[in-house]
Amino acid sequence: PASDHARQQVSLADTLQTFKQFFEKPQIVVALLFILLYRLPEALLVKICPLFLLDSPAHGGLGLSTGDVGLVQGTIGVIGLTLGGILGGVLAADCGGLKRWLWPMVLSITLPDTVYIALAYFQPEGLTLLSVAVFIEQFGYGLGFTAYMLYLMYFARGPLSTAHYAFCTGFMALGMMLPGMVAGYLQEAVGYLNFFIIATLLCILTFWVASLVKIEDDFGEEPRR
Repeated sequence: PASDHARQQVSLADTLQTFKQFFEKPQIVVALLFILLYRLPEALLVKICPLFLLDSPAHGGLGLSTGDVGLVQGTIGVIGLTLGGILGGVLAADCGGLKRWLWPMVLSITLPDTVYIALAYFQPEGLTLLSVAVFIEQFGYGLGFTAYMLYLMYFARGPLSTAHYAFCTGFMALGMMLPGMVAGYLQEAVGYLNFFIIATLLCILTFWVASLVKIEDDFGEEPRR
């Protein structure tokens, strides 16, 4: 931002003041809840989905080869993720801003998680249906993730926005790391199908934290020329 400027020295007092001002921001508790919980279902899924695709049908997986997983997740999924993210940015910038698109983006990052319940239940053979399902889920994630990143930029605004945005990304990483630490234990305890059901039910938390945030009407929208 324009307020950034070079500094020759940063004292300990400056650093502590930066932290202090971050935790004194309005709605700090809501912001931390949003940052940590908005992607909770995805934080669980991202650790287990590759294992689900590789594991044998006898153990509840789909029995794909490593190359097939690379194609489905590393190519088709990435295309879906990229297109979803691009569309999310265009919608926010040109069609009303973050507040208008928050709930459609919340729906897009949560409802497609159900495709993994269907995949675990029916265990389809071949790559066609699987590729479509992964594309839909990743496209929805890319679209819904736009709201997440825009909110981080919204919350970090102010004279120390670069440092505060860095703090937000640190909590963002924590929000992925903590669920990932227990994902494997949970899957081993309940199996793939029940794991995906639990992850989908946890989307309730995504809806909850989204309902708490307050956003200015035009934030994220590009000014009309």
